[in-house]
Amino acid sequence: MTNEASGAAPVGADQGDGAFLDLHVQREALERRLVLVQQQQQFGTNADAIARAGSEERETLLDLDRVLTLIRAAEYRRRPGARRW
Repeated sequence: MTNEASGAAPVGADQGDGAFLDLHVQREALERRLVLVQQQQQFGTNADAIARAGSEERETLLDLDRVLTLIRAAEYRRRPGARRW
């Protein structure tokens, strides 16, 4: 059971699950931001705004790569028998 209104972790989930779910919330927000700045680049009429959107796109891609890497690591750690470094 989840608390959908608050975005809380499922009832009975441990703190590791909460952190894992938080990473997915961050991923979703970054993906939405990426779509927005890409649309600003594509449909913008002001050259300065388009340039800013390009810069924001690069920053967002870097942040998204970081979060996806953390998600992959968390998914690995959640597997049975995963090695602990």
